Amino acid sequence: MVNPAHTTQTKSRRRALQVGGLGLFGLSLADVERLAEGAATTGSQSTLRSVLLVYLPGGLSHIDSFDPKPLASAKTRGEFDTIQTRVPDLRICEHLPQLASRSDRWSLVRSLGHPTNDHTQAHHYVLCGKMELPSPFDRAKPAPSDFPSMTAVAGSKLEATGPLPSVAMLPRLLINVARQVRGGQTAGRMGDQFDPWLLKAAANCNQYGSCPDCFMFSNMTTHKHSGFPVLRAPNPQRPQDVTIGRLDRRSNLLNDLEQQQRQLDRFASVQQFGRQRERALSLLTSQKVRDALDVEHGDPRLLARYGNDLFGKTLLLSKRLIENGVRMVQAHLGRGVSWDTHGDNFPLLKNKLLPPFDRALSALIDDLDESGMLETTLVVVCSEFGRTPKISRLEQHYKLPGRDHWGATQSMLMAGGGVAGGRGIGETDRIGAYPVDQPVTPQNLAATLYQTLGIPRSANWHDLGGRPYHVYEADPIAGLN
Repeated sequence: MVNPAHTTQTKSRRRALQVGGLGLFGLSLADVERLAEGAATTGSQSTLRSVLLVYLPGGLSHIDSFDPKPLASAKTRGEFDTIQTRVPDLRICEHLPQLASRSDRWSLVRSLGHPTNDHTQAHHYVLCGKMELPSPFDRAKPAPSDFPSMTAVAGSKLEATGPLPSVAMLPRLLINVARQVRGGQTAGRMGDQFDPWLLKAAANCNQYGSCPDCFMFSNMTTHKHSGFPVLRAPNPQRPQDVTIGRLDRRSNLLNDLEQQQRQLDRFASVQQFGRQRERALSLLTSQKVRDALDVEHGDPRLLARYGNDLFGKTLLLSKRLIENGVRMVQAHLGRGVSWDTHGDNFPLLKNKLLPPFDRALSALIDDLDESGMLETTLVVVCSEFGRTPKISRLEQHYKLPGRDHWGATQSMLMAGGGVAGGRGIGETDRIGAYPVDQPVTPQNLAATLYQTLGIPRSANWHDLGGRPYHVYEADPIAGLN
């Protein structure tokens, strides 16, 4: 006869083992209490829309990518030629040929701007969809007083349609050269139980140097990459050398994992493993989830299309997450300063940044289109700001010229999710300095994402004190549909 107490102990230890395994592979349960009921809700998934926010930290030069000024002086137009896209009168940088050939499936907003040239403030403006800084404002690290990111707000309002949380962020946190975590990545004053699920999938490289795998292109240091592989998708499963039988013989297993359990609970609003958390753990350790997160062992031809690099693998993994029910993904193509081209702007863009970006984003658009997901997935590509119309030189740090920060305007690519292809929203002046038509703010961007996700215009989010804040602070961007 089976001893019921022994059976209960065994199940508890197996469950605790799963918790430990999740921690070992970088998965937290920050979103666990917001998981949907899994397969019971997947039938309506096709009618729901999702958002993939592709973020280029550091500030992509709009003039050297999507808003070229070929008639401006050499001090503005730079070294690149332009190429014709499939849309009449729409020309973009010559180093984006694959995107140019797909311009009928994406549109440009060339007039997104805000009033700061400061990285830290700009991250808050764009990623939080606000034009207001928190008070107090901590420049060094995220603070409980911060406004929640758009991804966190979305996560607080959406139910997942599969086994994973409703929102996710990958492949790692945005960190600057001083190793300070950038703002705009947390739930802030909503409480850390609403922090987006951080899927730690990138190599743990803390060096800011000429790192072709991490796309850290600072000429101010000479460190090399210190962690491989470039992207290791978390695989939540029991370590191969540990058996349940072996662990069953250890009466102190739960004590061994108690510290890790407390860490998981710190991110969750519940105090014990309830029915929903039991289900979440089972789903997170399922074969389906492991397969979704494993981008290394799929079709090699698909991986080659995306690019066997951090950009390509990040976007492929983002698509897999949305395919498995995640409603909003915030994907960082770079760590903190990858696109911050104060110097060596043209060789870095030409040889290091634009080619893998062009390849990966084009593959994503094709993949979404071929799988029938483009209509239900809005892809948004932006930075914290653009770069100055005037080319400058910092001779003490860089051999070649670059461009400085420019918050007044940037270009934003949008595809899918009901956005019509081949459109241009907004326009900048002859040197790309300021919008002269249809200026767009971070609030307009946020409203567009929230509307796509089906969040009602009357919705509020609440801080830890119960104070309500409007989710929508402006109208969605006009002219995209």
